Amino acid sequence: MIQPYTTSVTVTADRDWLASRHGTDSTETVTLDLSKFAKATHYVEPSAGQPHGYVRSGVPIGRITVSGLYGPYDPAAKDGREVLAGLVYAEAAFTPGTTKVPAALFWHGTANTSKIPGGIDPAKIAFNPSGAQIRFLGAVSA
Repeated sequence: MIQPYTTSVTVTADRDWLASRHGTDSTETVTLDLSKFAKATHYVEPSAGQPHGYVRSGVPIGRITVSGLYGPYDPAAKDGREVLAGLVYAEAAFTPGTTKVPAALFWHGTANTSKIPGGIDPAKIAFNPSGAQIRFLGAVSA
């Protein structure tokens, strides 16, 4: 006998990095390459009590040139991620075994520097006409 059941998962948005609502109405859909992200810093893994993992809201990302997917922003990278594309706007949920995760890209607006998951140093962000247009406020995060 088959016994169907339904579950639901609620994730509370943690957007304390967001300094204003400007830009939140025009996010873009991107696909994250989960293999490039660091567990605990950038994402939370699924567990027995929580069947879905999620990439944290506010993680800085850049576009990987060869794949077109997005990975964590790194000013020292040489694969395209050295250009800040923006921040992951909302927690991006995924199931175990997933490698590609859809996410919303916050590409213009204002963010609190000290609240960025994994940290960011705005002084290291090189201007790029195709990059994010984000103003970072406050102290540099570690």
